[in-house]
Amino acid sequence: MKKWIFIIAGAAAVVLIIVFLSSNGESQAGPSVIDVTRGSVVRKALAVGSIVPETEISIKSKISGVVKSIHAEPGDRVRAGAVLMVINPDPTPLEVAEARQRIDRATIALETIEKEYARQKTLLEKDLISAQAFEGVKQRHDEARLALDNAREYLDLLQTGRAVVSDTRIESVVRAPIDGVVLQKLASIGDPVVPLTSYQVGTPLMTMADMEKILFKGTVDEIDVGKLEEGMSAEIHVGALPNATVNGRIRKISLKGEKRENATVFPIEITIDPNEEFTLRAGYSANADVIIERHDDVLTIPERLVRFRGDTAVVRRFTGPGTTPDETVISTGLSDAITIEVTEGLNGDDRLVEWEIKQID
Repeated sequence: MKKWIFIIAGAAAVVLIIVFLSSNGESQAGPSVIDVTRGSVVRKALAVGSIVPETEISIKSKISGVVKSIHAEPGDRVRAGAVLMVINPDPTPLEVAEARQRIDRATIALETIEKEYARQKTLLEKDLISAQAFEGVKQRHDEARLALDNAREYLDLLQTGRAVVSDTRIESVVRAPIDGVVLQKLASIGDPVVPLTSYQVGTPLMTMADMEKILFKGTVDEIDVGKLEEGMSAEIHVGALPNATVNGRIRKISLKGEKRENATVFPIEITIDPNEEFTLRAGYSANADVIIERHDDVLTIPERLVRFRGDTAVVRRFTGPGTTPDETVISTGLSDAITIEVTEGLNGDDRLVEWEIKQID
């Protein structure tokens, strides 16, 4: 029985010693001590946007019809002049009939003016009319011949999809206008196609872009836009490439703001420096940190260690274990809201103490 009493008493003593040491350690633990360090402070403005090609082209047909075949898919790199699609002409019977009637009218008009032209030419040779009067007949004769040629070319275009109009070759084959990458395919085989003309926008078939020339397009808050200038450097962080940082420079800052979600933002464009380490794709979401000001190799401390009393900045400098920290007046420089530059009052060997947080009763 005595043996068990001694064991229980010993265990209780051990517990009391542990509790005492723990409470004593807590009472001795003071505020954390932080070293003054040397580093960089960067003030930035955040822009939110995406990666886009500098020029994106919508591919359209010059003739109407239906898509007969497709020779390029999204992601394909193509050279200028490469075949992208072939359009099969699909004129209505009414269109063909009207085109033939147009040829008939032009033929009759030409035959009529040819008779007049021959008669006027004979009169000119006999000096019965002036050369000026003959020039007017000759002009009408040339215009009638041109009208007949155009009518025949139009019918040929409707039926075959190929024609040469005013020295411009029009064909049913849709070709790439530039060297680049196919971004989107907007039509499938069998889809109807409306041609691009001066009075209609036409059916978009594909989109292409030169992916060697890409931009960051985004917006920056009105609070920061006044600090930005064209030519400022920027670090672009792409969401799909978390380990990559893309560098660039501001190319354009809009003079007009936009309202978005009850805030005013200003569009900006940033040119992206060439980089072969990774592939940037059109549409990637990205954020850009525009470097407004940067100070390298300066003394820095966490800004939370600074207390401002009017125009005076004060920190608590560590003077040794068990001593009261010394309140030291410092001069500050650039801040990024987390880290602040110290220009006077401290050196690289100093250590600072956190300010005590007053408990609210």
